[in-house]
Amino acid sequence: MEDFFNTTEQDNNTTSEDVDQSVRVLYVLQCVIISIGLPLTLMFIYAVYSLVQASHVAPIYVISLLISHLIQLCCMIVDLTEPSKKTNEILFYIYYLGLLANVGFMVCIAMERYFVIAWPVWYRFRRTIRNSLMVCVVVWSLPLIYLLPYYFDVDFQVREVIYAVFLLFPCPLLIFFLGGTLKALSKASSVPSDEKRRIVALLTLVLLTYILLFLPSAVWSLEEKARASITFSHLSYTVVLFSPLADSCLYVLLRKGFADRVLAFVCCRMESSTIYRSTELTGS
Repeated sequence: MEDFFNTTEQDNNTTSEDVDQSVRVLYVLQCVIISIGLPLTLMFIYAVYSLVQASHVAPIYVISLLISHLIQLCCMIVDLTEPSKKTNEILFYIYYLGLLANVGFMVCIAMERYFVIAWPVWYRFRRTIRNSLMVCVVVWSLPLIYLLPYYFDVDFQVREVIYAVFLLFPCPLLIFFLGGTLKALSKASSVPSDEKRRIVALLTLVLLTYILLFLPSAVWSLEEKARASITFSHLSYTVVLFSPLADSCLYVLLRKGFADRVLAFVCCRMESSTIYRSTELTGS
């Protein structure tokens, strides 16, 4: 987004030609992301609604993640209409509220998978709607730590450090949840193999999405040399636009059926390739 990009990248010595080019690229990307992401998000919201109606179980973290997607996509749509400067300022706060909440709910989904596998009995008694809603309130409130200093025009470096800390904090948590879940799954003989594949794929995708989409922005905020690079600046503040699309894969992995068939096919192909290579080595 033009104003989001220019507001955050205010320390770069970019020419007007560079800015115009980045605006054109961002405009095209927004159109593509909206045209794909909005129908997918609405379809997933309907699927979640159907799931709640059928099983009376509300996947609160998934619902909150989808809401954060809608917030980001709606801000992109409004931005395409070239709104006024005041509207752009409001969009900035709303967009980053959805974006940072998006990161928080990715951590919540990984945390929930970890507790379900590693501490099933303990989590069963604490997995209540009240507790989940309290966590959601905290996640939606945390972005204010970054947005309020921005609103009160705190020093640029201070704001960027806060932003970087916010984005870096999930890294050790996601790694811990993935490692702890893998360890617990190796001992969980009662968990079906297809369920194990789905859980591992989900947590791996969460970590990869975080590393590819959000970690570059944290590096940009902390490293002056990164901010001086126009290419890295454009890249780091463009890839985050893809978060609604990347997170859509998370919902697919949370659902049985299609995800199971895909993961089983991939695993079978990997096993067949391994057996083939082993046979070749033995034969030689």
